[in-house]
Amino acid sequence: MHTNEMTDFVIRPARATDISALVDVLAAIIDATGRDRPHDADFVRQRYFDHPDQRACVVAVNEQDRALGFQALKYASVDNDYDVTPGWGIIGTHIHPAAHRRGVGRALFEATQEAARRHALPTIDATIGADNQTGLAYYEAMGFRTYQRDARVVRKRFDLQSAPARRNG
Repeated sequence: MHTNEMTDFVIRPARATDISALVDVLAAIIDATGRDRPHDADFVRQRYFDHPDQRACVVAVNEQDRALGFQALKYASVDNDYDVTPGWGIIGTHIHPAAHRRGVGRALFEATQEAARRHALPTIDATIGADNQTGLAYYEAMGFRTYQRDARVVRKRFDLQSAPARRNG
């Protein structure tokens, strides 16, 4: 568990009891962006808790234990849904619009990097909608670099070998 000293939230592993809170984060994103996608409890459970390639899911919660955002990390197995190089990690970041610009995404990514290193993943892929300017800017700020793009998506990668490991204290 990580406490962010500059703000009022904690980063911790997501738990099954967080499912409805994660649904609420996804619903708020859909409301703000108009991008409709699955976001019910069954989807969240399958995608972020029960998926066989799931490696980590961390959540940022405030003092009232309300979810501000979450980040998931999967292992890219052969024939994965995203066509990511097998052996890499696949990241998904979901920040409640009311929590933007508070350091939530950066803190989540620090925890996700630690998980990726524990699982010996060499690279993390982020596949972002080409029209998602907020997502593209976030991943660029985290150090991801574009390696492929088309009209629909931009694919960015973060190479863990070239990134220094975060040191506590």
